[in-house]
Amino acid sequence: MKSKLLLAVIFGTTFALSRIPGLLPPNFSVAYAFAFCAGVYFSGALAWILPLGVMLVTDVSLNLFYYHEPPFATYLLLNYAIYALLIGLGKLFGRKASLFKLVLGGLTGAVIFYIVTNTLSWLQDAAYTKTFAGWIQALTLGRPDWHPTTWEMFRNTLLSGGLFTALFAAAEKLTAESPAEKTAGAREPAAEGKTEAEPEEAKA
Repeated sequence: MKSKLLLAVIFGTTFALSRIPGLLPPNFSVAYAFAFCAGVYFSGALAWILPLGVMLVTDVSLNLFYYHEPPFATYLLLNYAIYALLIGLGKLFGRKASLFKLVLGGLTGAVIFYIVTNTLSWLQDAAYTKTFAGWIQALTLGRPDWHPTTWEMFRNTLLSGGLFTALFAAAEKLTAESPAEKTAGAREPAAEGKTEAEPEEAKA
């Protein structure tokens, strides 16, 4: 239980600090790995409440105190839906997956986020032609008046997804209970009132 709490603190704190404006390059985010690894390492409601809850708190705080905008925007609901998908992806992989498979899962989550968000931008933004060529533009160059390009942002998305998944997996290994601690926790206390057997009286 203590190891789970410590892991949750590490995950949540790392993500919250990473959201300090200007701390990381554009789209170099902990979010993809955070959502995926929460699904891998946590069970029950915690797997959903921890990542989505920290995201909500940090989004509202940034909007209020940094961007000076309304605390919540409807477009965030789509982001949370995608992160929920990444949590589900993590549950499919499971904590018994190898480090290689987990990093692959983190990269997959980053690719899913990139494709879904940029496809929606292509559908909603009048700057893109609603053709296959326009979709490819949205996935690679992006709008001509934006910088960096979508492809450069995807590079950062991919790198951060793999890197932070590996770091979270390492944190889980470091905070995991040792076999001795697990054995000690599993032992049942001796029944009250039970004493060691007394030696039999010598026969007369």
